[in-house]
Amino acid sequence: MSAVIKPRINLENRTKLETVIPLATPFVLFVDPSSACNFRCTFCPTGDHELIRGTGRYQGTLDFDVFKKIIDDLAEFPDKIKVLRLYKDGEPLLNKHFPDMIRYAKDSGHVPYIDTTTNAFYLTPEKGKQLVEAGLDRINISIDGLSDADYMKYTKTRVSFEKIVENVKAFYEIRGNCEVCVKMPGDFLSDEERKFFFDTFSPMADRISLENFAPCWPEFGVEERMGIEITQGIYNNPILDTQTCPYIFYSFAVNADGLVSLCFLDWSRQLAIGDVRTQSLSEIWNGDAMFEHRINHLLGKRKENKVCGDCGQLTHCLPDNIDPHAKELAEKLIASRAKP
Repeated sequence: MSAVIKPRINLENRTKLETVIPLATPFVLFVDPSSACNFRCTFCPTGDHELIRGTGRYQGTLDFDVFKKIIDDLAEFPDKIKVLRLYKDGEPLLNKHFPDMIRYAKDSGHVPYIDTTTNAFYLTPEKGKQLVEAGLDRINISIDGLSDADYMKYTKTRVSFEKIVENVKAFYEIRGNCEVCVKMPGDFLSDEERKFFFDTFSPMADRISLENFAPCWPEFGVEERMGIEITQGIYNNPILDTQTCPYIFYSFAVNADGLVSLCFLDWSRQLAIGDVRTQSLSEIWNGDAMFEHRINHLLGKRKENKVCGDCGQLTHCLPDNIDPHAKELAEKLIASRAKP
């Protein structure tokens, strides 16, 4: 087995947020190349087409000219971002300009590291070669079943499991410096199936892990939809309660239509804080809407917001906890806002 068994999120050597907030430059920028997906997964809001239509959410790909503006806007920040995450709600490879996006971002000099997440359906050898040559640094590959029948059950899509394996293997062989991380929900797997997953994908991954389902998306009942009871966090971590979301202090997300969300989990677009088509990233990052959300969280008012209050990311997958420093950080945030 060549892959290291390790979660896709880096939990070690993390910056202590309480020592750097408020950030003049975000650490992480999410940009969604496509809000649509070719799968209809039961555990994902995007997979419920009727639900998405009810929100009026744009379903399509990000215009390449809008993407170029996003990258150009990064020049206004005093420092480089740490990571550009080219994924959010949909399947990135549905965007025909995806390799061009990677290349443009890397050539800009504003983006040192790019990662993405894909279901690997469209990760053909030709497409994989384009991604590697464009400069992709890391690819997270989501495996949604261990047979054709599993894929039909969980993604409601006719998928050849053998073809998925072939795509992953082909990419690994040409990956160059791109890290390959393979992950899969482990909630329904028997011991035999778990072994089959690791035996199959470990030789074609740098990092591999099984995850638990988690109620990460606000106002989307994963437990009810999947028929399970969730008793531990996504990485087998304990479920904890917290008042303050750390993500909004170091990241934000651009959707496929250019609308900017406070959070990468804003699938229903109820946490819109700007529009990159008419505003700069810097203007949005330092704007009133972002400030109000941050200060409300620090003052213990997160759960007064219906959407933020229903977020399971903080209880089931919290990488950073700034609750003990909330009062101090609120004072610093207000002081920084008062500066001319």
